[in-house]
Amino acid sequence: MTATPPRPDRTGPLPPGRIHLPDSLRRDYLDAVTDVGDEDPSAADAQAAHRVWAAAEHWYQAGTQPGIGICIRRRGVPVLDRTIGHARGNGPDDDPGIAPAPLLTSTPVCVFSAAKALAVTVAHLLIERGRLDPAQPVADLLPGYGRHGKGRTTVDHVLTHRAGVPVITGPRPDLRRSEDSTYTREMLAGLWPVYPPGTLHMYHALTWGPLMREIVAAATGRSIRDILAEQILDPLGFRWTNFGVAEQDVSLVAPSYVTGPPPSGAMDAAFAKVVGGGMSAVVSTANTPGFLTGVVPSSNAVSTAAELARFADLLQRGGELDGVRALAPSTIAAATRQRRRLRPDIATGGAPIRWGTGYMLGSQRHGPFGRGAPDAFGHTGLTQIAVWADPSRELAVGIVSTGKPGPHPEAGRYDRLLDTVNDAFARG
Repeated sequence: MTATPPRPDRTGPLPPGRIHLPDSLRRDYLDAVTDVGDEDPSAADAQAAHRVWAAAEHWYQAGTQPGIGICIRRRGVPVLDRTIGHARGNGPDDDPGIAPAPLLTSTPVCVFSAAKALAVTVAHLLIERGRLDPAQPVADLLPGYGRHGKGRTTVDHVLTHRAGVPVITGPRPDLRRSEDSTYTREMLAGLWPVYPPGTLHMYHALTWGPLMREIVAAATGRSIRDILAEQILDPLGFRWTNFGVAEQDVSLVAPSYVTGPPPSGAMDAAFAKVVGGGMSAVVSTANTPGFLTGVVPSSNAVSTAAELARFADLLQRGGELDGVRALAPSTIAAATRQRRRLRPDIATGGAPIRWGTGYMLGSQRHGPFGRGAPDAFGHTGLTQIAVWADPSRELAVGIVSTGKPGPHPEAGRYDRLLDTVNDAFARG
């Protein structure tokens, strides 16, 4: 990639939410906005990696993602690690006078709900070590939580999105106090369940993070961020991949952008009910220092495609990577055992998903990791972000993007990328 990647001149108004691409996407332009990281493709995997990258370029050409990154590790080796596009300077609302900055393979981005893959891994680590009991009532850890009929809620109910509080009920929380544990516990205690805890599965997009943060803190006396760093990230030499970043690193994080056609009023209202605000409000908040430095285990992890893939490789390899043992293989096997069959979930837009204990599971026909991936597990993030392990392919994948397009005519290009990964790398 060139030091300052090119951005096409603006010759007129663009369709809403589109990034700036030249009329003719020649090979030299795509190469100029591509960064290549640590790749060591074997002869057997080089062709597969080439197919996947061609699908990634096709996705980029849809014009709704300012920056995209993908890393694939096969049998512990990074066979593909590339980014394409800009970190800044080519978003729909960016000042045309700002020089574009490249999205490098080392540039961190907020991966939103892919954070849950990290948080649930910490939870299973604590369960394995006897520090967290899935059967324990949450109210035993968080006094007062049992109000309004939530007394039967267990830690397992939270982990499996069956806690009955998939949306915020009651007073709107003050986000300025989100890092105040006392305030957060009081807000959680005040939630009214929308169904009896333990009876139904409904994705807890927003409430899951504060619940897990406070449960872990109450059970261990420590921050989930510190446990993740001490037990996994630091021993393996990760630079990012935790909940939030240090204040001095905020400016290094590539911002997120609202892209694509504006959502309908009804669609935005439904989205706001699940995640606490419309897409524009969510993205605006996600770019603030307060959000990027906090601890929100449901939605504010900051990482790169390469580090997400490496984290997935830890899981794919049975809990051990580069001599560091974080989890027992039996723990991962139990965590990825199906707890919910392939069923639509209205809180995820109706997409059918199988679930383990906190991990999304792939499937043969449908799923968050493309078709033909029944052994895959991990998590997705808002939007078109994913991290997953696929032991049947000895594969670990991290995909990041900075655009939040919602529904648009070319959304299927991302899905085709997922399918291409599974088609290109055969199951063992």
